[in-house]
Parts: sequence; C-alpha cells; structure tokens
Amino acid sequence: MTAKVTTPEGRTVLVTGAAGYLGRLVVQHLAEAPGIARAVVATDLRAPDAMPANVLAEGLDVTDAAAVDACVARHRPDVIVHLAAVVTPPRTPDARAIAHKVDVDGTRHVLEACLAHGVGQIIVTSSGAAYGYHADNAPRLDEDAPLRGNEVFAYAHHKRLVEEMLADWRRDHPEVKQLIFRPGTILGATTKNQITAIFERPVVIGVKGSATPFVFIWDEDVASCVVQGVAEGKEGIYNLAGDGVMTLREIAKAMRRPYIALPPAALRMGLGVLERFHIGPYGPEQVLFLQHRPVLANDRVKRDLDFRPRSTRDVFELYRGRPRSA
Repeated sequence: MTAKVTTPEGRTVLVTGAAGYLGRLVVQHLAEAPGIARAVVATDLRAPDAMPANVLAEGLDVTDAAAVDACVARHRPDVIVHLAAVVTPPRTPDARAIAHKVDVDGTRHVLEACLAHGVGQIIVTSSGAAYGYHADNAPRLDEDAPLRGNEVFAYAHHKRLVEEMLADWRRDHPEVKQLIFRPGTILGATTKNQITAIFERPVVIGVKGSATPFVFIWDEDVASCVVQGVAEGKEGIYNLAGDGVMTLREIAKAMRRPYIALPPAALRMGLGVLERFHIGPYGPEQVLFLQHRPVLANDRVKRDLDFRPRSTRDVFELYRGRPRSA
C-alpha cells in the first residue's frame, strides 16, 4: 500500500511501549515539540497513565496481531515509534518465551500493520547489545559491524533477531522507511536498572584482565533523536553513544566505591552458585557481559543527523549528580 502524504500540520505518531522508561520520555518530547505531531497515541499493555493532556492513551498488547492491526487501522498513523520490549525478563522458566513474543513476534505484528495500513515510517530502538559480547569485537563498532547478540542473553539475542527481521523488510518493503537507533547504556535522572545496580553497590565487582568499558548516552538525548527522526522523516541505522569510554574501575572511583577485580573462573563459579539458590538477578553469563563490552562508534549519527551527544564522562557526571533517592 502507498504511504500517506503528511499534512503541514504535523504527523500522527503512534508509540508502543509508551508506559516504559524511555517511552514516557519520547511521548513527552513529542507532545511538547511544536508542529511535529498532529496527534500522539501512546500505547502499552495497559493504557499508560499520567500522559500529557494532548496525548491519547490506550492499551495494546503487541503480541496480539489482530489487536495491533485494529489499533493501527483505527488511528492511521504516519509514523510508529516502536519501543515495546522486555528489557529484564524475570528468571522464570517461561520468561524467555514470553520475552520472545513481545520482542520478536510483537515487532513482526507492528511491521505487518505498517504495511497493511500505509504507515510510511517506523522508528525502532534496538541496542548496542545487538552486536553481542565477544572477545573479537572491533575496538569501536560502527553500524556495519556484524550483529552477533549472544543467545545466552535474551535481550541481546532478541535485538539481533529483530534487526535481522528488519533487514529482510527493508529489502522486501522499502515503502516503509526504517529508522533504527542502537543506543549504548542509557542513563538519566531516574534510571534504575540492572546496569546501574553494578555502579551503586557498596563494592563494584569487575573481571580481572578486563577493562569493562562503558559508553553512555543521556536519556533525553535519545528521546530528542527519536523526535528529530519523526520531524524529518529520517531513515537509516545509527549508534547512539557519547564520545569516549569509562572503565568500570573509573566508574567505581567516580562513585567513591571500592573496586575488586575477580578472576573470570571464580566470578563465574560464584554467580553459578547464586543462580542455583535463586539469589540475585545475574547468572554466570554476566562474566561475558563484563569482559567484552561493545564500544559504539558515533561518527555516523554526528555526520548524518548533526547530533552532538554529551560525552560518556559528562553523561555519567549528570547521572552521578542526581539526587541519590532517585
């Protein structure tokens, strides 16, 4: 189907995963940006609450193909910002299958609805995790590096599978423009997740022989890039990361925490014991996560989108300076 022509008054934008951490920021930025969005529809499994007054909120389960099709048919968006994903699945026997339904099947349902109802652009947040955690990763990974998200990590593997699907759709259905962002580690004033837990513990644990470099991007900058993509009808694939890196030892020093680097085998064994007793969120695979951090090159986004991100160190200082009750 031919994509609709956008009117000068702005574009109708439908956001999935709008109740999530990044989703709320994106919706807020879209609602506040003058002249960009004629209408914003915020969807999530349950209708997002506390949305801006000019945003329509409703429930949408992306794992339900018929529901996705009906929602897109009803609102006829020009753009879909697809953020619905499972970031941290619980460590339960069925968690992986449930996450796959959301991450992979949900994306397929959204793509099918785009094609069926003439949506001209889809914006997807992937992740630097799609490159995977591998000893032979390039020192700086550009957007043409292979996607090898490790199967042991549901999040990284699903991002890889989604991007492989998106590549097939770019080839077969170029009429639906794709804009894909691969952020590094996102930090913001209210960020609290498994990664920030590594920094916030009384003792920061690292892996002996590994620098564990992190590249950071401020959450507001990610939202701004999404809004720019909507406003300008952009397409392409872009890493989102600040200049430079911070090693885990440097992070511990900045947080005024002691840093201890354990041998990989000892750390793997200890995490395995904790996993068997269902203690903590990590398993032995966490060693790979710490050993082989993907470092994202940001040359393309600076060149093509004229985006000047805060540096990795500046982002961390903003995060470190937030109220610690956040």
